[in-house]
Amino acid sequence: MLRPALVFVALLAVVLAGANWPPTALGDARADRVVVDKSDRVLRLMDGDAVLAEYRVSLGAAPEGHKQREGDERTPEGVYALDWRNADSCCFRSIRVSYPSPADLARAQAVGDDPGGMIMIHGIQNGLGWLGRLHRVWDWTDGCIAVTNAEMAQIWAAVPTDAPIEIRP
Repeated sequence: MLRPALVFVALLAVVLAGANWPPTALGDARADRVVVDKSDRVLRLMDGDAVLAEYRVSLGAAPEGHKQREGDERTPEGVYALDWRNADSCCFRSIRVSYPSPADLARAQAVGDDPGGMIMIHGIQNGLGWLGRLHRVWDWTDGCIAVTNAEMAQIWAAVPTDAPIEIRP
C-alpha cells in the first residue's frame, strides 16, 4: 500500500514542478505592444515585428466571438490599450484592457445591454498560484486573459502603461 502512495506523491511532485517551471528570462526587454491570438491561446509581447516572449493563456469561459455584454464570459476582440494597473487585484497583478471602446459601448446600448468591463491580463487567482501552468487546462476567466504568476511578473515589467493590445479571434 505504501508503494502506490509514494508513486502518486512522486508523480504529483513532478507535475507541480513542471507546472511552475519559470519562463525564459526577458532581462530588460521592453515591449511596445501586446498581441493575443484567442484561437491559439497565445499572448505575445512584441517589439516592432520581433516577438520578445510568448505565453500560453486561458481566456473567458465562453471564448468564441467578441464580447457582447456583461456576464457573457467572452474575451473581447479588437485593438485596445493597456491603460491601468492593479498590484493588489484578486488575481496576481492585473493590467486593464480599455474595453469597452466607444463602438463597443454604442453597440451594446443599441440593443439595451451593458457591455461589461474590467477585462484584464492577470495572473492566477490569489491563493492558487501553485497551479502554475495547470490553470491552462480550461478557459476559466470571466473574459480576461490569464497567465501564470511568473509570466504576469514578466508582462508587468516589460509592458508600459498605455501600450496597445490587439486581441485577434
